[in-house]
Amino acid sequence: MKIEWKSCLRLAVSGFILYLAIYYWKAVSHGISLLIGALSPIVVGFSIAYVLNILMSFYERHYFPRHLGSAIVQKTRTPVCVVAAILSFAAIIAAIIMLIVPELISCIKFLVSQIPPFINSLLDNDIVTRVVPDDVLSSLASVNWQQIVSRVAQFVVSGVSTAAEALFSAISSVVSVIITTFISIIFSVYFMFNKRTIKNHSRRLLHSYLPRYENKIIHVFSVVNDCFHSFIVGQSLEAVILGVLSVLGMMIFGFPYPQMIGAFIGFTAIIPVAGPYIGTIVGAVMIMTVSPIKALLFVLFIVVLQQIEGNLIYPKVVGNSMGLPAVLVLAAITIGGGIMGIFGMLIGVPIFASVYRLIREDVLKRENIEAMKATPKPQTK
Repeated sequence: MKIEWKSCLRLAVSGFILYLAIYYWKAVSHGISLLIGALSPIVVGFSIAYVLNILMSFYERHYFPRHLGSAIVQKTRTPVCVVAAILSFAAIIAAIIMLIVPELISCIKFLVSQIPPFINSLLDNDIVTRVVPDDVLSSLASVNWQQIVSRVAQFVVSGVSTAAEALFSAISSVVSVIITTFISIIFSVYFMFNKRTIKNHSRRLLHSYLPRYENKIIHVFSVVNDCFHSFIVGQSLEAVILGVLSVLGMMIFGFPYPQMIGAFIGFTAIIPVAGPYIGTIVGAVMIMTVSPIKALLFVLFIVVLQQIEGNLIYPKVVGNSMGLPAVLVLAAITIGGGIMGIFGMLIGVPIFASVYRLIREDVLKRENIEAMKATPKPQTK
């Protein structure tokens, strides 16, 4: 076996660089953090542009499709669709703030005011007094539930307000944060206006410097883009559909607080798997303060509604393009939430779906190759 001096030189240089990275890890980590901070406006701008591009692509498909050859349509297509996407996204955010946030605040206020009287009335119930021992009842009755709930709510609100105040003070006091946000928006608009040019340049770079891996890299990015696009559109539509159906169903069956609970269920449905159950539990607790029987019927109604929506409506509207088994969806939510919190729960599912689809394609490809090798070739005379 012949060993070339170039291979030895590459190995030596790689080992020396690895040694420097380990020995001067503090400086290396500091440099990496500075690089990430410098790239953050581009990353945030790309993320905003990616979400807005979903709306932009929708408008592009419906922007005078029969007159694509017209010069006026070609010149005005991109700017009109960009402006329409930005305005639509701003309208969606405004609608969420105006419709859902007040309902969430009302929901929290309602729980704070109604749970303590409900617990006291539950302790005085004849069935509860027969089942639960007297010493347990006396201990529970001596608890000041109003004070406990108020403290919990105050802790949550103070925590949120403290975080909001800290964020606001950081944004207002540090000029760099404002500049970063402004630059991110500029980058997002630039990406949207020049997405075709960026795509063509990226392919040219791949073809020039990585010709052997060009098709593989393009395929990987295509799979990741398809999974993220399907997840964003799917979860948004599912949240809207589930929220609207919850409100309509609760109004038809006469459940209390339909708008408040329906808006909360639709909001929590953005989180895969766990979101609807969180909304159902909170809604059941609210209805239980009025009627325990209605709370039980409400839980049955939501379970049936989720089965109908998940098995009939959601596949028809969105489709099963994610292709991720339920156990892996739960694993993605658990791992993503443990690493990055709510944001990790949201992006964990499309990341897992991308990796799962790529591995499945590679396994099928290898199995087909092995099957072809195992198939005996016809003998020629």
